[in-house]
Amino acid sequence: MSDLVTGDAVVLGLRPARLPSRALAICLDLAVYVTGYVLVTVGLTLATASLDPAARAAVAVASVLLVLVGVPIAVETLSHGRSLGKLACGLRVVRDDGGPIRFRHALVRGALGVVELLLTFGTVAVVASLVSARGRRLGDVFAGTLVVRERVPGAPVMPVPPPPPWLAGRFGGLDLSAVPDGLWLAIRQYLTRMNQLDPQVGAAMAARLADDLVTCTGAPPPAGVPAAAFLMAVVHERQSRDAARAFGAAGTPPVAGAGPVFGPAPTVGGPVPAPDTAPAPAVGPVPYAAPAPYAAPAPAAPVEGPRAGGFAPPA
Repeated sequence: MSDLVTGDAVVLGLRPARLPSRALAICLDLAVYVTGYVLVTVGLTLATASLDPAARAAVAVASVLLVLVGVPIAVETLSHGRSLGKLACGLRVVRDDGGPIRFRHALVRGALGVVELLLTFGTVAVVASLVSARGRRLGDVFAGTLVVRERVPGAPVMPVPPPPPWLAGRFGGLDLSAVPDGLWLAIRQYLTRMNQLDPQVGAAMAARLADDLVTCTGAPPPAGVPAAAFLMAVVHERQSRDAARAFGAAGTPPVAGAGPVFGPAPTVGGPVPAPDTAPAPAVGPVPYAAPAPYAAPAPAAPVEGPRAGGFAPPA
């Protein structure tokens, strides 16, 4: 993990939400969930009036777990961290590196939220948020998430620049599971601010981040690829995988530079005779010769390089 600080002393590009806005969002969510729980309880009470007390108790416990625990987890998973209260307050739950959350993050936050918010009436969550530097409760700490502000006037989120076209799809088989979230966050911060840095300082930071990324992935660095372009391509690959998991996109990205090769048009008839030569009598119709099917060129073998390092900043 790289502890990098940019020239303007910015360490965290995300804007954590403060306790008042988070408390308001939680109160709005709880009001909606409690209202739904009351309606469900009334309906179940009328529907289970003929059952024995043990069955009614089991149905009551199941309704509590479904409405007050299962519904918040499902809402955060399907909305990618934006419940009704957070949407009204302009908040969103994201990963530590700024990416969208998935089911496991919502499950940990919802399970610990029962203790933090319901059983202790929010006391544990308030104390944990006041102690944390970024206002995170225990559910956020164990899930690796962060509640951030989305609606910030005058401060748009800068997108990560796209990689060069000749690097698109080149790192499809790279294993990114061992890269920590802190390194992803540092890479995103560098790529969004690389044009604001001094060229030599930016090149040194890119080389350091690329070396850390190569160490985590265990793959040798590609020969002749600049460090900044390598970082752009790897981040683009991770964003493509996250989008495929979140939206169910199928298919593999095309290989850059690959495309059909068009040859000369096939001839249907025989050769064209010269003007002063009489044409030969036609024996029969000449069959059409179909062109040979296109064969994609074989991919070039990867160039072996040193396993650690490989990106040197300019002198």
